[in-house]
Amino acid sequence: MNFFSYLTDDDIQYVHDASLEILEEVGLLVRNEKARKRFAEHGAFVDHETEMVRIPSAVVEKYRVMVPPTITLRGRDPAYDVTFPRKLPVIATASSAPDIVDPVTGITRRSRSDDIARIAHLVNELPGFDLFSISTLADDAPRDQFSLTRFYAALKNCVKPCRTSVYNISEAEQVIKLGELIAGSKEAYWERPFINFGYCSIVSPLTMDFDSTDTLMYFAEKGITAYGTIAPMGGLSTPLTLSGMLVIMNAEWLAAATLAQMSRAGTAQIYNFLPVFADMRDGAYAPGAIEIGMMNSAVCQMARFYNVPGGGYLGLTNSKIADAQSGFEKGMSPLMGALSGVDFIVMGGLQDALMSFDFGQATIDNEIAMMIKRVRGGFGFSRESASLQEIKDTGPAGMFAANPATLKRMHTATFMPDLADRKLREQWELEGSSTIHQRALNKAFSIISAPNAVAFDAEVDARIRAEFEGLVAGDSTLPEGWQPFNVGNTAPKRERRPSRRRRQK
Repeated sequence: MNFFSYLTDDDIQYVHDASLEILEEVGLLVRNEKARKRFAEHGAFVDHETEMVRIPSAVVEKYRVMVPPTITLRGRDPAYDVTFPRKLPVIATASSAPDIVDPVTGITRRSRSDDIARIAHLVNELPGFDLFSISTLADDAPRDQFSLTRFYAALKNCVKPCRTSVYNISEAEQVIKLGELIAGSKEAYWERPFINFGYCSIVSPLTMDFDSTDTLMYFAEKGITAYGTIAPMGGLSTPLTLSGMLVIMNAEWLAAATLAQMSRAGTAQIYNFLPVFADMRDGAYAPGAIEIGMMNSAVCQMARFYNVPGGGYLGLTNSKIADAQSGFEKGMSPLMGALSGVDFIVMGGLQDALMSFDFGQATIDNEIAMMIKRVRGGFGFSRESASLQEIKDTGPAGMFAANPATLKRMHTATFMPDLADRKLREQWELEGSSTIHQRALNKAFSIISAPNAVAFDAEVDARIRAEFEGLVAGDSTLPEGWQPFNVGNTAPKRERRPSRRRRQK
Protein backbone atom coordinates (compact mmCIF):
# COMPACT_ATOMS: atom_id res chain seq x y z
CA MET A 1 0.00 0.00 0.00
CA ASN A 2 1.31 3.45 -0.89
CA PHE A 3 1.28 5.94 2.00
CA PHE A 4 1.18 9.71 2.05
CA SER A 5 4.54 11.23 3.00
CA TYR A 6 6.24 14.59 3.40
CA LEU A 7 9.91 13.58 3.59
CA THR A 8 12.20 12.48 0.80
CA ASP A 9 14.77 9.74 1.37
CA ASP A 10 17.43 12.46 1.73
CA ASP A 11 15.29 14.22 4.35
CA ILE A 12 14.95 11.02 6.36
CA GLN A 13 18.68 10.38 6.25
CA TYR A 14 19.36 13.97 7.36
CA VAL A 15 17.02 13.62 10.35
CA HIS A 16 18.81 10.43 11.37
CA ASP A 17 22.29 11.91 10.92
CA ALA A 18 21.34 15.12 12.75
CA SER A 19 19.94 13.06 15.63
CA LEU A 20 23.19 11.11 15.92
CA GLU A 21 25.13 14.38 15.89
CA ILE A 22 23.02 15.76 18.75
CA LEU A 23 23.47 12.63 20.88
CA GLU A 24 27.22 12.53 20.26
CA GLU A 25 28.08 16.22 20.54
CA VAL A 26 25.38 17.65 22.82
CA GLY A 27 24.19 14.58 24.71
CA LEU A 28 21.49 14.20 27.32
CA LEU A 29 20.99 15.15 30.93
CA VAL A 30 20.43 11.77 32.64
CA ARG A 31 19.12 12.08 36.20
CA ASN A 32 19.26 8.35 36.97
CA GLU A 33 22.65 7.13 38.19
CA LYS A 34 21.99 3.51 37.23
CA ALA A 35 21.21 4.65 33.69
CA ARG A 36 24.39 6.74 33.52
CA LYS A 37 26.44 3.73 34.61
CA ARG A 38 24.72 1.55 32.03
CA PHE A 39 25.42 4.05 29.27
CA ALA A 40 29.07 4.20 30.38
CA GLU A 41 29.40 0.41 30.43
CA HIS A 42 28.25 0.29 26.82
CA GLY A 43 30.50 2.95 25.33
CA ALA A 44 28.93 6.33 26.10
CA PHE A 45 30.87 9.28 27.55
CA VAL A 46 29.49 10.08 31.01
CA ASP A 47 30.18 12.96 33.39
CA HIS A 48 28.57 11.91 36.68
CA GLU A 49 29.12 15.32 38.22
CA THR A 50 27.10 17.18 35.59
CA GLU A 51 24.92 14.10 34.85
CA MET A 52 25.59 14.56 31.13
CA VAL A 53 25.79 11.57 28.79
CA ARG A 54 27.09 11.73 25.22
CA ILE A 55 26.45 8.68 23.04
CA PRO A 56 28.78 8.05 20.07
CA SER A 57 27.03 7.41 16.78
CA ALA A 58 28.50 3.94 16.50
CA VAL A 59 26.97 3.00 19.86
CA VAL A 60 23.51 4.23 18.85
CA GLU A 61 23.73 2.40 15.53
CA LYS A 62 24.78 -0.81 17.29
CA TYR A 63 21.81 -0.86 19.64
CA ARG A 64 18.98 0.69 17.63
CA VAL A 65 19.06 -2.18 15.08
CA MET A 66 18.29 -4.56 17.96
CA VAL A 67 14.74 -3.18 18.29
CA PRO A 68 12.36 -5.86 16.93
CA PRO A 69 10.18 -5.03 13.91
CA THR A 70 6.96 -5.96 15.73
CA ILE A 71 5.42 -5.70 19.18
CA THR A 72 2.63 -7.75 20.79
CA LEU A 73 0.24 -6.26 23.35
CA ARG A 74 -1.63 -8.99 25.23
CA GLY A 75 -5.07 -9.06 26.78
CA ARG A 76 -6.59 -11.15 29.56
CA ASP A 77 -8.25 -13.14 26.75
CA PRO A 78 -5.60 -14.18 24.17
CA ALA A 79 -8.19 -13.81 21.40
CA TYR A 80 -7.72 -10.05 21.77
CA ASP A 81 -3.91 -10.01 21.58
CA VAL A 82 -2.62 -7.61 18.93
CA THR A 83 0.68 -7.87 17.08
CA PHE A 84 1.66 -5.00 14.83
CA PRO A 85 2.51 -3.59 12.34
CA ARG A 86 -0.47 -5.14 10.59
CA LYS A 87 -2.77 -4.01 7.78
CA LEU A 88 -5.20 -2.19 10.09
CA PRO A 89 -3.94 0.26 12.73
CA VAL A 90 -4.30 -0.72 16.38
CA ILE A 91 -6.54 1.89 18.00
CA ALA A 92 -6.61 2.68 21.72
CA THR A 93 -8.36 4.98 24.11
CA ALA A 94 -6.38 7.98 25.33
CA SER A 95 -5.31 7.80 28.96
CA SER A 96 -4.87 9.33 32.40
CA ALA A 97 -7.37 12.21 32.43
CA PRO A 98 -7.94 13.46 35.99
CA ASP A 99 -11.60 14.32 35.36
CA ILE A 100 -14.75 12.78 33.94
CA VAL A 101 -17.95 14.31 32.58
CA ASP A 102 -20.55 12.79 34.90
CA PRO A 103 -23.12 10.98 32.70
CA VAL A 104 -25.93 11.87 35.11
CA THR A 105 -25.28 15.57 35.77
CA GLY A 106 -23.21 16.48 32.71
CA ILE A 107 -20.83 18.29 35.08
CA THR A 108 -17.10 17.59 35.14
CA ARG A 109 -15.74 16.09 38.35
CA ARG A 110 -12.75 14.07 39.56
CA SER A 111 -12.73 10.53 38.23
CA ARG A 112 -13.00 7.54 40.57
CA SER A 113 -12.25 3.83 40.39
CA ASP A 114 -15.90 2.98 39.62
CA ASP A 115 -15.64 5.25 36.58
CA ILE A 116 -12.64 3.24 35.35
CA ALA A 117 -14.67 0.04 35.82
CA ARG A 118 -17.52 1.43 33.71
CA ILE A 119 -15.16 2.73 31.01
CA ALA A 120 -13.43 -0.67 30.85
CA HIS A 121 -16.81 -2.37 30.48
CA LEU A 122 -17.72 0.04 27.66
CA VAL A 123 -14.40 -0.28 25.80
CA ASN A 124 -14.61 -4.05 26.00
CA GLU A 125 -17.81 -3.90 23.91
CA LEU A 126 -16.74 -1.24 21.38
CA PRO A 127 -15.18 -2.97 18.34
CA GLY A 128 -13.28 0.10 17.13
CA PHE A 129 -10.92 -0.03 20.12
CA ASP A 130 -8.27 -2.75 20.27
CA LEU A 131 -6.66 -1.63 23.51
CA PHE A 132 -7.81 0.01 26.74
CA SER A 133 -5.23 2.60 27.69
CA ILE A 134 -6.72 3.35 31.11
CA SER A 135 -8.65 6.53 30.45
CA THR A 136 -8.69 8.27 33.82
CA LEU A 137 -7.03 8.53 37.20
CA ALA A 138 -8.77 7.30 40.36
CA ASP A 139 -9.27 9.99 42.97
CA ASP A 140 -10.54 7.45 45.54
CA ALA A 141 -7.53 5.12 45.29
CA PRO A 142 -5.84 4.31 48.62
CA ARG A 143 -2.51 6.09 48.95
CA ASP A 144 -0.44 2.92 48.56
CA GLN A 145 -2.63 1.41 45.80
CA PHE A 146 -2.90 4.14 43.17
CA SER A 147 -1.76 2.24 40.07
CA LEU A 148 -3.03 -1.05 41.48
CA THR A 149 -6.51 0.48 41.75
CA ARG A 150 -6.48 1.63 38.14
CA PHE A 151 -5.27 -1.70 36.76
CA TYR A 152 -7.63 -3.73 38.98
CA ALA A 153 -10.75 -1.85 37.86
CA ALA A 154 -9.59 -2.05 34.23
CA LEU A 155 -8.60 -5.73 34.14
CA LYS A 156 -11.67 -6.80 36.11
CA ASN A 157 -13.95 -5.43 33.39
CA CYS A 158 -12.02 -5.70 30.11
CA VAL A 159 -10.35 -8.68 28.43
CA LYS A 160 -8.68 -6.58 25.72
CA PRO A 161 -5.08 -5.47 26.29
CA CYS A 162 -4.90 -2.90 29.10
CA ARG A 163 -2.04 -0.49 29.74
CA THR A 164 -0.99 2.62 31.58
CA SER A 165 2.09 3.98 33.28
CA VAL A 166 3.12 3.61 36.92
CA TYR A 167 5.06 5.98 39.15
CA ASN A 168 7.90 3.63 40.11
CA ILE A 169 9.13 0.04 40.25
CA SER A 170 7.32 -0.65 43.53
CA GLU A 171 3.99 0.15 41.87
CA ALA A 172 4.91 -2.00 38.86
CA GLU A 173 5.66 -4.97 41.11
CA GLN A 174 2.31 -4.54 42.85
CA VAL A 175 0.50 -4.56 39.50
CA ILE A 176 2.45 -7.62 38.32
CA LYS A 177 1.43 -9.40 41.53
CA LEU A 178 -2.17 -8.60 40.56
CA GLY A 179 -1.55 -10.28 37.20
CA GLU A 180 -0.19 -13.39 38.89
CA LEU A 181 -3.27 -13.61 41.10
CA ILE A 182 -5.57 -13.24 38.08
CA ALA A 183 -3.66 -15.95 36.20
CA GLY A 184 -3.76 -18.27 39.21
CA SER A 185 -0.01 -18.55 39.77
CA LYS A 186 3.27 -16.80 39.12
CA GLU A 187 4.20 -19.44 36.56
CA ALA A 188 0.91 -19.12 34.68
CA TYR A 189 1.24 -15.35 34.45
CA TRP A 190 4.82 -15.32 33.20
CA GLU A 191 4.00 -17.98 30.63
CA ARG A 192 1.80 -15.31 29.04
CA PRO A 193 2.15 -11.88 30.72
CA PHE A 194 -0.98 -9.95 29.81
CA ILE A 195 -0.36 -6.60 31.51
CA ASN A 196 1.18 -3.83 29.40
CA PHE A 197 2.92 -0.72 30.68
CA GLY A 198 3.89 2.70 29.40
CA TYR A 199 6.45 5.27 30.46
CA CYS A 200 7.69 8.73 29.56
CA SER A 201 11.39 8.55 30.35
CA ILE A 202 12.24 11.55 28.18
CA VAL A 203 11.50 15.07 29.34
CA SER A 204 12.12 17.34 26.36
CA PRO A 205 14.54 18.76 25.61
CA LEU A 206 17.09 15.95 25.93
CA THR A 207 16.53 14.98 29.57
CA MET A 208 15.93 11.57 31.13
CA ASP A 209 14.20 11.73 34.51
CA PHE A 210 14.79 9.38 37.45
CA ASP A 211 11.66 7.28 38.04
CA SER A 212 10.51 6.76 34.44
CA THR A 213 14.05 5.90 33.36
CA ASP A 214 14.18 3.45 36.26
CA THR A 215 11.00 1.76 35.06
CA LEU A 216 12.26 1.71 31.45
CA MET A 217 15.27 -0.34 32.54
CA TYR A 218 13.23 -2.53 34.89
CA PHE A 219 10.66 -3.42 32.23
CA ALA A 220 13.40 -4.25 29.73
CA GLU A 221 15.38 -6.34 32.22
CA LYS A 222 12.31 -8.37 33.18
CA GLY A 223 11.03 -8.82 29.64
CA ILE A 224 7.81 -6.92 30.46
CA THR A 225 5.84 -5.45 27.57
CA ALA A 226 6.17 -1.68 27.80
CA TYR A 227 6.72 1.23 25.47
CA GLY A 228 7.66 4.86 25.89
CA THR A 229 6.14 8.06 24.60
CA ILE A 230 8.03 11.16 23.51
CA ALA A 231 5.94 14.26 24.28
CA PRO A 232 7.63 17.55 23.32
CA MET A 233 5.99 20.98 23.04
CA GLY A 234 6.97 22.95 19.97
CA GLY A 235 8.09 26.47 20.82
CA LEU A 236 8.73 25.56 24.47
CA SER A 237 10.79 22.36 24.57
CA THR A 238 11.66 22.16 20.86
CA PRO A 239 12.29 24.69 18.09
CA LEU A 240 9.10 26.20 16.69
CA THR A 241 9.36 24.34 13.39
CA LEU A 242 8.05 20.96 12.31
CA SER A 243 11.51 19.92 11.13
CA GLY A 244 13.25 21.08 14.31
CA MET A 245 10.76 19.21 16.48
CA LEU A 246 11.25 16.07 14.40
CA VAL A 247 15.03 16.16 14.76
CA ILE A 248 15.07 16.59 18.53
CA MET A 249 12.24 14.10 19.06
CA ASN A 250 14.01 11.54 16.91
CA ALA A 251 17.21 11.98 18.92
CA GLU A 252 15.26 11.48 22.14
CA TRP A 253 13.58 8.32 20.85
CA LEU A 254 16.92 6.89 19.74
CA ALA A 255 18.40 7.57 23.18
CA ALA A 256 15.53 5.81 24.99
CA ALA A 257 15.57 2.90 22.54
CA THR A 258 19.33 2.55 22.96
CA LEU A 259 19.05 2.36 26.76
CA ALA A 260 16.28 -0.24 26.47
CA GLN A 261 18.46 -2.45 24.25
CA MET A 262 21.44 -1.97 26.58
CA SER A 263 19.18 -3.27 29.35
CA ARG A 264 17.96 -6.27 27.34
CA ALA A 265 18.69 -6.88 23.67
CA GLY A 266 15.54 -7.40 21.65
CA THR A 267 13.26 -5.30 23.86
CA ALA A 268 10.19 -4.43 21.77
CA GLN A 269 9.45 -0.74 21.29
CA ILE A 270 7.00 1.56 19.53
CA TYR A 271 8.13 4.81 17.95
CA ASN A 272 5.34 6.47 19.94
CA PHE A 273 4.84 10.21 20.18
CA LEU A 274 2.71 13.11 21.34
CA PRO A 275 4.24 16.18 19.69
CA VAL A 276 2.21 19.25 20.58
CA PHE A 277 2.84 22.79 19.42
CA ALA A 278 2.04 25.42 22.01
CA ASP A 279 -0.35 28.12 20.85
CA MET A 280 2.15 30.96 21.12
CA ARG A 281 -0.60 33.55 21.58
CA ASP A 282 -1.02 32.37 25.16
CA GLY A 283 1.10 29.21 25.54
CA ALA A 284 -1.96 26.95 25.47
CA TYR A 285 -1.45 23.20 25.15
CA ALA A 286 -2.94 22.35 21.76
CA PRO A 287 -3.22 18.57 21.18
CA GLY A 288 -6.06 19.11 18.70
CA ALA A 289 -3.83 21.04 16.27
CA ILE A 290 -3.54 19.71 12.74
CA GLU A 291 0.26 19.83 13.08
CA ILE A 292 0.05 16.65 15.18
CA GLY A 293 -1.28 14.84 12.12
CA MET A 294 1.44 16.40 10.00
CA MET A 295 4.12 15.34 12.48
CA ASN A 296 2.67 11.86 12.51
CA SER A 297 3.25 11.52 8.79
CA ALA A 298 6.95 12.24 9.29
CA VAL A 299 7.13 9.99 12.35
CA CYS A 300 5.64 7.12 10.34
CA GLN A 301 8.41 7.57 7.78
CA MET A 302 11.10 7.54 10.47
CA ALA A 303 9.58 4.42 12.06
CA ARG A 304 9.69 2.62 8.70
CA PHE A 305 13.30 3.76 8.27
CA TYR A 306 14.14 2.10 11.61
CA ASN A 307 11.86 -0.89 10.83
CA VAL A 308 9.86 -0.50 14.05
CA PRO A 309 6.14 0.03 14.76
CA GLY A 310 5.12 3.71 14.67
CA GLY A 311 2.26 5.33 16.53
CA GLY A 312 1.02 8.28 18.47
CA TYR A 313 -1.69 10.36 20.06
CA LEU A 314 -3.75 11.60 17.14
CA GLY A 315 -7.47 11.93 17.87
CA LEU A 316 -7.23 14.51 20.63
CA THR A 317 -9.18 17.73 21.04
CA ASN A 318 -9.15 21.00 22.91
CA SER A 319 -12.95 21.10 22.80
CA LYS A 320 -14.81 20.63 26.08
CA ILE A 321 -17.84 18.97 24.48
CA ALA A 322 -18.66 16.69 21.56
CA ASP A 323 -19.17 19.51 19.09
CA ALA A 324 -17.97 20.44 15.60
CA GLN A 325 -14.50 21.37 16.89
CA SER A 326 -14.19 18.00 18.58
CA GLY A 327 -15.35 16.32 15.39
CA PHE A 328 -12.81 17.86 13.06
CA GLU A 329 -9.93 17.66 15.55
CA LYS A 330 -10.69 13.99 16.28
CA GLY A 331 -11.25 13.14 12.65
CA MET A 332 -8.58 14.91 10.63
CA SER A 333 -5.35 13.87 12.34
CA PRO A 334 -6.28 10.17 12.77
CA LEU A 335 -7.36 10.00 9.12
CA MET A 336 -4.06 11.60 8.13
CA GLY A 337 -2.32 8.99 10.29
CA ALA A 338 -4.17 6.18 8.56
CA LEU A 339 -3.16 7.52 5.15
CA SER A 340 0.44 7.95 6.33
CA GLY A 341 0.76 4.34 7.48
CA VAL A 342 0.51 4.73 11.25
CA ASP A 343 0.47 1.41 13.13
CA PHE A 344 -0.92 2.59 16.48
CA ILE A 345 -3.39 5.38 17.23
CA VAL A 346 -4.24 6.65 20.72
CA MET A 347 -7.46 8.65 20.38
CA GLY A 348 -10.56 7.60 22.27
CA GLY A 349 -12.72 9.31 24.85
CA LEU A 350 -10.83 12.37 26.07
CA GLN A 351 -11.73 16.04 25.70
CA ASP A 352 -10.34 19.38 26.93
CA ALA A 353 -6.67 18.73 26.07
CA LEU A 354 -6.59 15.28 27.77
CA MET A 355 -8.16 16.63 30.97
CA SER A 356 -11.56 14.90 30.94
CA PHE A 357 -13.25 11.69 29.76
CA ASP A 358 -16.79 11.61 28.35
CA PHE A 359 -18.79 8.40 27.78
CA GLY A 360 -20.58 9.87 24.77
CA GLN A 361 -17.34 11.05 23.22
CA ALA A 362 -15.79 7.60 23.62
CA THR A 363 -18.71 6.03 21.80
CA ILE A 364 -18.48 8.60 19.00
CA ASP A 365 -14.73 7.99 18.79
CA ASN A 366 -15.42 4.29 18.39
CA GLU A 367 -17.33 5.15 15.21
CA ILE A 368 -14.43 7.32 14.02
CA ALA A 369 -12.07 4.40 14.72
CA MET A 370 -14.22 2.09 12.61
CA MET A 371 -14.11 4.59 9.73
CA ILE A 372 -10.31 4.85 10.01
CA LYS A 373 -10.04 1.09 9.77
CA ARG A 374 -12.41 1.13 6.80
CA VAL A 375 -10.04 3.52 5.00
CA ARG A 376 -6.96 1.43 5.79
CA GLY A 377 -8.77 -1.75 4.80
CA GLY A 378 -8.22 -0.64 1.24
CA PHE A 379 -10.24 0.05 -1.88
CA GLY A 380 -10.69 -3.63 -2.61
CA PHE A 381 -10.32 -3.23 -6.36
CA SER A 382 -10.61 -6.39 -8.41
CA ARG A 383 -12.03 -7.42 -11.75
CA GLU A 384 -14.87 -9.10 -9.92
CA SER A 385 -15.70 -6.02 -7.81
CA ALA A 386 -15.59 -3.81 -10.91
CA SER A 387 -18.88 -5.60 -11.78
CA LEU A 388 -18.58 -5.25 -15.55
CA GLN A 389 -21.05 -8.02 -16.33
CA GLU A 390 -23.58 -6.66 -13.81
CA ILE A 391 -23.34 -3.22 -15.43
CA LYS A 392 -23.97 -4.78 -18.87
CA ASP A 393 -26.88 -6.88 -17.61
CA THR A 394 -28.58 -3.96 -15.83
CA GLY A 395 -28.12 -1.60 -18.75
CA PRO A 396 -29.22 2.01 -19.30
CA ALA A 397 -31.90 3.33 -16.91
CA GLY A 398 -31.68 0.08 -14.93
CA MET A 399 -31.96 -0.19 -11.15
CA PHE A 400 -29.06 -1.86 -9.33
CA ALA A 401 -31.00 -1.97 -6.05
CA ALA A 402 -32.99 -4.93 -7.38
CA ASN A 403 -29.91 -7.02 -8.19
CA PRO A 404 -29.06 -10.00 -5.93
CA ALA A 405 -25.44 -8.77 -5.78
CA THR A 406 -26.58 -5.52 -4.15
CA LEU A 407 -28.43 -7.37 -1.41
CA LYS A 408 -25.41 -9.60 -0.86
CA ARG A 409 -23.04 -6.64 -0.49
CA MET A 410 -25.24 -4.20 1.42
CA HIS A 411 -23.57 -4.84 4.79
CA THR A 412 -20.00 -5.07 3.48
CA ALA A 413 -19.59 -2.59 0.63
CA THR A 414 -19.87 0.50 2.85
CA PHE A 415 -19.43 1.30 6.52
CA MET A 416 -22.80 1.45 8.28
CA PRO A 417 -22.61 4.03 11.10
CA ASP A 418 -24.57 3.36 14.24
CA LEU A 419 -24.59 6.92 15.60
CA ALA A 420 -24.34 9.22 12.57
CA ASP A 421 -27.86 10.28 11.54
CA ARG A 422 -28.86 9.84 7.89
CA LYS A 423 -32.62 10.24 8.18
CA LEU A 424 -34.71 12.94 6.54
CA ARG A 425 -35.05 16.03 8.73
CA GLU A 426 -38.79 15.36 9.18
CA GLN A 427 -38.12 11.87 10.56
CA TRP A 428 -35.32 13.13 12.80
CA GLU A 429 -37.62 15.81 14.23
CA LEU A 430 -40.44 13.31 14.82
CA GLU A 431 -37.98 11.12 16.77
CA GLY A 432 -36.96 13.90 19.14
CA SER A 433 -34.28 15.87 17.25
CA SER A 434 -31.49 14.07 19.10
CA THR A 435 -27.83 15.09 18.90
CA ILE A 436 -25.10 12.58 18.16
CA HIS A 437 -23.86 12.99 21.73
CA GLN A 438 -27.27 12.03 23.12
CA ARG A 439 -27.40 8.97 20.87
CA ALA A 440 -23.84 8.09 21.88
CA LEU A 441 -24.71 8.33 25.58
CA ASN A 442 -27.68 6.06 24.92
CA LYS A 443 -25.39 3.46 23.38
CA ALA A 444 -23.01 3.70 26.34
CA PHE A 445 -26.00 3.36 28.69
CA SER A 446 -27.22 0.22 26.92
CA ILE A 447 -23.79 -1.40 27.26
CA ILE A 448 -23.13 -0.47 30.88
CA SER A 449 -26.65 -1.31 32.05
CA ALA A 450 -26.16 -4.93 30.94
CA PRO A 451 -24.27 -7.40 33.18
CA ASN A 452 -20.56 -7.55 32.36
CA ALA A 453 -19.97 -11.06 31.09
CA VAL A 454 -16.16 -10.78 31.29
CA ALA A 455 -15.88 -9.63 34.92
CA PHE A 456 -13.72 -11.71 37.27
CA ASP A 457 -15.42 -14.75 38.71
CA ALA A 458 -15.88 -14.93 42.49
CA GLU A 459 -12.87 -17.19 43.05
CA VAL A 460 -10.43 -14.92 41.21
CA ASP A 461 -11.79 -11.81 42.89
CA ALA A 462 -11.58 -13.39 46.35
CA ARG A 463 -7.95 -14.34 45.72
CA ILE A 464 -7.10 -10.76 44.76
CA ARG A 465 -8.96 -9.15 47.65
CA ALA A 466 -7.32 -11.47 50.17
CA GLU A 467 -3.92 -10.19 49.01
CA PHE A 468 -4.71 -6.47 48.88
CA GLU A 469 -6.50 -5.20 51.95
CA GLY A 470 -8.71 -2.16 51.38
CA LEU A 471 -8.84 -2.57 47.60
CA VAL A 472 -11.64 -0.66 45.84
CA ALA A 473 -14.71 -2.58 44.64
CA GLY A 474 -13.83 -2.25 40.94
CA ASP A 475 -17.32 -3.20 39.74
CA SER A 476 -19.04 -1.76 36.68
CA THR A 477 -22.45 -0.56 37.88
CA LEU A 478 -24.82 1.92 36.31
CA PRO A 479 -24.72 5.26 38.16
CA GLU A 480 -27.95 6.06 39.97
CA GLY A 481 -30.01 8.56 38.01
CA TRP A 482 -28.54 7.88 34.56
CA GLN A 483 -31.49 7.85 32.18
CA PRO A 484 -31.27 7.44 28.41
CA PHE A 485 -32.43 10.21 26.11
CA ASN A 486 -35.89 9.37 24.81
CA VAL A 487 -35.40 8.82 21.08
CA GLY A 488 -38.75 8.03 19.54
CA ASN A 489 -41.99 9.65 18.57
CA THR A 490 -41.70 12.31 21.25
CA ALA A 491 -42.40 15.43 19.23
CA PRO A 492 -46.00 16.59 18.77
CA LYS A 493 -47.51 15.63 15.46
CA ARG A 494 -47.50 18.43 12.97
CA GLU A 495 -48.79 19.00 9.52
CA ARG A 496 -46.39 17.44 7.05
CA ARG A 497 -44.31 19.97 5.19
CA PRO A 498 -43.87 19.77 1.44
CA SER A 499 -40.94 17.62 0.43
CA ARG A 500 -37.65 19.50 0.22
CA ARG A 501 -36.30 17.09 -2.34
CA ARG A 502 -35.50 18.64 -5.67
CA ARG A 503 -37.80 17.47 -8.47
CA GLN A 504 -36.32 16.31 -11.71
CA LYS A 505 -37.02 18.63 -14.63
